[in-house]
Amino acid sequence: MSDNGCVKCGSTNAAQKEVAMTGTGLSKMFDLQHNQFVVVYCEDCGYSEFYNKNASKASNIIDLFFGG
Repeated sequence: MSDNGCVKCGSTNAAQKEVAMTGTGLSKMFDLQHNQFVVVYCEDCGYSEFYNKNASKASNIIDLFFGG
């Protein structure tokens, strides 16, 4: 398996999406989605990793998915 591919299947086909999720307590009750993440996923097997959008300052988050 390649060191520069998906950790599950070795594929180099990856994509990313931004998602927002509720937290706990009042934000869950009022459906306030203030937790923002970037999801990087393998287009072949579906393996996914979530990265905190506010904490991650990397210019290319897909590189992190491949261990770069």
